[in-house]
Amino acid sequence: MSVIAELSIFPMGQAGGLSPAVAKAVAVIRDSGLPYQLGPMGTCIEGEFEEVMSVVNRCFEALRQNGHERIYLTIKADWRKGRQGGLASKTEAVATHLRSDT
Repeated sequence: MSVIAELSIFPMGQAGGLSPAVAKAVAVIRDSGLPYQLGPMGTCIEGEFEEVMSVVNRCFEALRQNGHERIYLTIKADWRKGRQGGLASKTEAVATHLRSDT
């Protein structure tokens, strides 16, 4: 797996909370079988670039087909040749430095 992408996607222009729509997108990510981490401001997905972008597209389509007329989407991506397990290793590397500072 060589790309980690952070995705934030939600409908705009509707009253009430966004969590039901966000849950639809996260269900698409979960059902993709790719490793992911849900965060408070976005969800990280790890996999081959084409696989991850396909999941992003399916998230968009899930919200669009749910009748939303405006959808806000941001993607940040970090591609690295040959990387595997980056979701865990990137955060663990920072945690290791924090432990050594104490």
